[in-house]
Amino acid sequence: MTHVLSAVAWPYANGPRHIGHVAGFGVPSDVFSRYMRMAGHEVLMVSGTDEHGTPILVTADKEGVSAKDLADKNNAVIVNDLADLGLSYDLFTRTTTGNHYGVVQEMFRTVLANGYMVEQTTQAAISPSTGRTLPDRYIEGTCPICGYGDARGDQCDNCGNQLDATDLINPRSKINGETPDFVDTQHFLLDLPSLADALKVWLDAREAEGHWRPNVIKFSQNILKEIRPRAMTRDIDWGIPVPGWEDQPTKRLYVWFDAVIGYLSASIEWARRSGDPDAWRAWWNDPEALSYYFMGKDNIVFHSQIWPAELLAYNGQGARGGEPGEYGVLNLPTEVVSSEYLTMGDQQFSTSRGHVLYVGDFLARYGPDPLRYFICAAGPETSDAAFTWAEFVTRNNSELVAGWGNLVNRTATMIAKSFGEIPAAASLEPVDEAVLAAVRGGFETVGDLLGRHRLRAAVAEAMRVVGEVNKYVTVTEPYKMKDESQRERLATVLHVAAQCVSDCNTMLSPFLPHAANKVHLVLGGEGEFMPMPRIEQVDELEPDNGAGLMSYPVITGDYAATPAWASRPVTVGAKVDKPTPVFTKLDPSVVEEELARVGG
Repeated sequence: MTHVLSAVAWPYANGPRHIGHVAGFGVPSDVFSRYMRMAGHEVLMVSGTDEHGTPILVTADKEGVSAKDLADKNNAVIVNDLADLGLSYDLFTRTTTGNHYGVVQEMFRTVLANGYMVEQTTQAAISPSTGRTLPDRYIEGTCPICGYGDARGDQCDNCGNQLDATDLINPRSKINGETPDFVDTQHFLLDLPSLADALKVWLDAREAEGHWRPNVIKFSQNILKEIRPRAMTRDIDWGIPVPGWEDQPTKRLYVWFDAVIGYLSASIEWARRSGDPDAWRAWWNDPEALSYYFMGKDNIVFHSQIWPAELLAYNGQGARGGEPGEYGVLNLPTEVVSSEYLTMGDQQFSTSRGHVLYVGDFLARYGPDPLRYFICAAGPETSDAAFTWAEFVTRNNSELVAGWGNLVNRTATMIAKSFGEIPAAASLEPVDEAVLAAVRGGFETVGDLLGRHRLRAAVAEAMRVVGEVNKYVTVTEPYKMKDESQRERLATVLHVAAQCVSDCNTMLSPFLPHAANKVHLVLGGEGEFMPMPRIEQVDELEPDNGAGLMSYPVITGDYAATPAWASRPVTVGAKVDKPTPVFTKLDPSVVEEELARVGG
């Protein structure tokens, strides 16, 4: 048993999340976390809504509400969507809590005391029309290195190099196209060059282990070549106050400095709510603990450079030395698990152009498991992948319905008709032994792939095993065994089929937790097979130390009853009724209907 931290990227609370978002951070992290629990590990899965920064203010202004009201509204939507998707968070919280403010400020004070925060005069981009600071990501221009015309003020997505907004040629505001003014201002910068050697040692060790996806490790190593200090404060009045600058209410900690600290603050909040305030330390202070960070590829730099640098600086492990603060020496990431982009057809998702599929809308029409299955089977694991309605309908009908759903349905139907309960087996024939062995072998092959974050290969292997069981039913032909003399053999075949279905259900449950509970009931099970998350309204732990929250919804759950990743004997005599289909076959007309929703 190992302590495993599943650190899931924090969705930004300026609007509902679309399916491209959850393809990057949501479903991959949940499948992994559920599998690791089944494999016997102590998993802590944490995240929350990221609620600070200028984009929140910009959207709030457009809607005529306060930043806090906008964050409250979108937090509630995101919490409901992610819970409905079945993401098994131990705690999904938010960055506007008093607990988060306190943890972030402790991190800042210690990093500053250790000498890795340096105060400098820098240039800030200001909107001429509003006087408000423009964040780096809200400024676009031509990259001075590769000439790409839509580089951002923090990074060029074409060549991958880090940039400052002042580096861009012909900079412009993404909000309204105006040319920003650049003015002198005081900021605290994270001294990344003094942490570069320690970052290189850490990254080289991760590369030597061979676990990281090649694109992630290479990108992370490449950005070290151009490492420079990065500003960790902003001229803005919405965010966490800067310790020592309390007299400057328009100075706040940079949203990305505070957001990545959320992994730690959420762990601490979970521990405080669990009744053991130090419980989080088993995942953060024990060097044997493992930590996996899940996100889309646009966030790699913050998880393989900025956050590890903050941790090294807090630990006092950079060139300037230093001592850790009250949280002790904190673990660096074991692996940064980054997915590529899920596109909508051949175009990027775009909320502004209406080219978007919101999670809530999708779940309302088709439910969670068909979406989860598509993301696992055809998602952007190591390269960009396109979501199309035609492929979604095809995979739903030919794989979920005709493959897995059909096996469950016909097995249960035959048992219900012939026995009404799971029958006992007599002596097994070679064909029976072979299929049972094939299914048992799937636990090793599928589990190995899941442990290495190879979701596409893992779900394909699980469905291959399902195909072996379908072949077994076709070859043995239990539906033709109608004579009394064949009843013992019929009982044996149906017992074996039930055992195989039960084991396949266990194997598929990290991918399809909602369906797993349905299949469990079909085979006479009682209670919940795969524990599901729930939403709770909780009181603010420190109402005087944050953004003014009194209570808020969180996603949490009790996952202690998660089944083991192993075959378990079916219960002879368990009642089996005629089943209803586990999955719904979609009419091909769905494709045209959905395309019409977004104008083709």
